[in-house]
Amino acid sequence: MNPLGEAGRGDHWGVVDMTEETTSELNGPGTPDEWAAYLATAAPGPETAAVLPVLDAEKLSRTGRIDALKALERHTGWIQAHQAQILAALEADADAELPAAVRERDAEAVWNFTCEEVACALKLSGTTAAKRLEVARELDRHYPTTLGMLERGEICYMQAVAVTEACAVLDPEVAGQVEAVLVEKMPGLATGQTRRALSREILRADPHGAEQRHQARKRERQMVHYPKDDGMALWGATLPAEQAAAMNAAVDAHASTLPDEGRTLRQKRVDALVDLVLNRTDPGAATPGARPSGEPASSGPTPSGSAPDRLGPDRSGPGGPITSGPITSGTTAGGRSATVVQVTVPLDVLIGDSDDPAQLKGYGPITAGQARRIAFAKGTVWHRLIIEPKTGMLIKTDPTTYKPTAETERHVIARDAYCTFPACRMPARRCDLDHVEPFNHHDPAAGGQTVPENLGALCRRHHRMKTHHPGWAVKRDSRTGTTTWTAPTGHRYTNRPHDYRH
Repeated sequence: MNPLGEAGRGDHWGVVDMTEETTSELNGPGTPDEWAAYLATAAPGPETAAVLPVLDAEKLSRTGRIDALKALERHTGWIQAHQAQILAALEADADAELPAAVRERDAEAVWNFTCEEVACALKLSGTTAAKRLEVARELDRHYPTTLGMLERGEICYMQAVAVTEACAVLDPEVAGQVEAVLVEKMPGLATGQTRRALSREILRADPHGAEQRHQARKRERQMVHYPKDDGMALWGATLPAEQAAAMNAAVDAHASTLPDEGRTLRQKRVDALVDLVLNRTDPGAATPGARPSGEPASSGPTPSGSAPDRLGPDRSGPGGPITSGPITSGTTAGGRSATVVQVTVPLDVLIGDSDDPAQLKGYGPITAGQARRIAFAKGTVWHRLIIEPKTGMLIKTDPTTYKPTAETERHVIARDAYCTFPACRMPARRCDLDHVEPFNHHDPAAGGQTVPENLGALCRRHHRMKTHHPGWAVKRDSRTGTTTWTAPTGHRYTNRPHDYRH
């Protein structure tokens, strides 16, 4: 039954004057808060769009304003989907009008001026208008399921853009397979999470192509140096992700040895980078597991990325993923702290039976070939992780070298991977370990225990929010690992644990 009733119907938008008297007569919610709650989950369309004016910020409670935001976001997706359909139709019209002699794409650009008209109509730059047309064309031709989800307000426009951009390197058939895998996941993901999920599925669907693309991009590695305002500059490099992770870890480790002297951690990290580059005490020293050129050491996998014939006696482990990475013990040549790079890779990938992607901590999915090159580099130490097969949640770390309290800390950091507040991507290693049920300092036996089941990684901001901001509450399901946050408005948001199967 349509809760809007006949008063909500019309052939044109705006034919219904949604005053308080009008909304009270509809066969549906009554107060603005009730309308906001309904529209936050209703499928958007002309009828629901006609009711949006009732969502007056001055008449909504704080809870109603959050619901109103969700309702407006769903309708934004609906409008953007229709706009994409119109843009795709304009592009199709332009294609149909092209002379037969200029059907090829390069020549088409000379004749197709749709981009210019769209740019003028929408007050966009030519580059932005061209991008809008490209996304619309791809959604209409190759990703109708994603376009339908956008139209229903289940995903946002930037998620749809992510699908077209990430899958552009794939054949249409393979791209369709990737889209099909992501359909059920995307409504529950933020845009950044969608991009990471796409990267992983693309690596899984096209491992050979992914390795070829990686090698091609690797040949394009370069330094970057851009001037900034106020006498500052941006300096860095485009390089393989595993090397960037190793450099990042080295900077963090060296920064931890520097005295504060009134500096923040961010400032110390920059100073550590300058010191490592300009004041290196041993210019001839090579990074463990790498040649001076930055290539992996020769021992290990073949150029094709296959694993060695057998594992060493201390590197085998039944089932589950294995974390590995170049690790220097003690201090480095200049008296600096050791650095650690962590990669999580399934055992079947490690031994060459599968080409599924691995996970580089602090970066995301990498190819199986990259993972093997890291895993079999000189100086690598392996740790076995045991996961729950049905959920992919980490349930145990290998306690071979740490005291129980250190093992618990290592377990929680590895299990959570990131801050457990929804959508926060602060790495767990930089977070506080917070008691979900507060620890009782006066009577420890009566409060929350210091065990993995009662601990969660929280960045400093969200730790303070949970502890000191009235109205925020959190619960953790020890069986599934899902953390549920309740906001002061009463809305609930969930954060699922890192899934080591994906």
